[in-house]
Amino acid sequence: MLMHEEFAQLVRCLADDLGVQRLRDKLVAMRGLVTRRGAPSTEALADQLYQLTGGLRRQVPASIAVQGLWAEQVGGKLGEAGEKALEALAEQINGCLGEREAVAEGKDAELATLLQQYQQRLAEAIGPERAKLDMLLKAVPAVAARLRAAGKPAD
Repeated sequence: MLMHEEFAQLVRCLADDLGVQRLRDKLVAMRGLVTRRGAPSTEALADQLYQLTGGLRRQVPASIAVQGLWAEQVGGKLGEAGEKALEALAEQINGCLGEREAVAEGKDAELATLLQQYQQRLAEAIGPERAKLDMLLKAVPAVAARLRAAGKPAD
C-alpha cells in the first residue's frame, strides 16, 4: 500500500519511462482506464489513478494495470539474473517475519541488514527512488513502516 505522494512518484516514474500519453494508452488497453482523454498532466493522471485504486489497496482493473506496468518496467531493467538474486534476498527477509507479518522477535538487526542489501542491489539496477518505491509496493505493513522511517531525517 502506497501513500498518496509515493503513488504519485510511481506514476511519474512510469510517465518518465513511457511518456504520459503512452502510459494512458497502455492503461486503457489494460482496462485500467476507460478513456484516453483527460488527465493532461502526470499529476492529474496520478490523482485519477489514486482515486480509482485507493493507493493500490483495491483490487480493481486500474490497480492491476498500474502494478503490471510497474513490474514490466522494473523487470526489464533487472533482467532474469537480477530478479533471481533479489528473490533469494526476499526469501531471507520473509524469514524475519513471524505471525501476522510482524517482525519476529530478535530479527530486527538481521531484517535491517537484509533490507539494506536488497535496496542497494535494486538501486544499482533501477535507481534509488524507484528501488524504494518498488520495495514499498511489495512490503508488508511492518516492513513498509521501517522503510518509511529509514527515509526520514532524525529529529
